[in-house]
Parts: sequence; structure tokens; C-alpha cells
Amino acid sequence: MSAESAAVRCRGVRGATFIDEDAPEAILAGTRELLAAIVRANDIATEDIASAFFTSTADLRSAFPARAARDLGWTDVPLLGATEIDKPGGPPRCIRVLLHWNTSRRQDEVVHVYLRGSDAMRSQDPPSHLASGTRAEGQSG
Repeated sequence: MSAESAAVRCRGVRGATFIDEDAPEAILAGTRELLAAIVRANDIATEDIASAFFTSTADLRSAFPARAARDLGWTDVPLLGATEIDKPGGPPRCIRVLLHWNTSRRQDEVVHVYLRGSDAMRSQDPPSHLASGTRAEGQSG
């Protein structure tokens, strides 16, 4: 393996899921499920996660999705949450995450995870030339 291919870089890993109701346990369980699926799909060690950025739609108010990361033991990972833009016609009860991950994998080897039908949102993403060359692969569940 060449020195360049083994270099560790910070990569973005995206994921999304839909939540059935605005209830704390529904939000936390759905977010834990999403994070576990991302970790499993990419074989991520918690100590390699640089940070995590969560967004949720305005109709999810009863819990912070980032709390689910703490529940999974991500005690040293910097976490941030925000509300998604309330776009008319946008999907309801949606949680998204962007993990920043220190890895030697190439960006095209990163597996992005979309659960509970959230992969349908991919058509709402910016054109590929505006998406920094990221490649999405989804897992529906």
C-alpha cells in the first residue's frame, strides 16, 4: 500500500432516518439505530469520530438527537444539533447526521446510510458537481 493511500483524512459520512412520532424515546431510538447502522456499515471506531452534526425537522421537538450518541457512549465526541430548514413540502419527522470521521478510506469507499425510506430524499440533494464529489449508498430498513 502506498503512503498516500494509507494517509488518514477526515471524511464525511451522511445518514438519515424518519421518526414515527415526536416522542423522546422514538427520536432517541431512531437516532441510535441510524448511528449504529453507520458505524456497522463503515466499521467505525468511536475514537476515530472527529465530530457529529445532527439536524432534525421542526416537528421533532421532544428530544435532542445528539443525546442518542451519548447513550451509545460517544462521551468524547463533539456533537452539534440544529433544526432543518422548514421547506414547504419537505419530509416530516426526519433526522439527519453528518459524521466527520478520521480514516484511511477514500471518500468513494464511505457508505452513507439512509433508513426507513429516507433514501428517497436523495433526489432533493444538490447536483453532484455541488456535492463535493460525495457518493451515497443507502440501506433502507
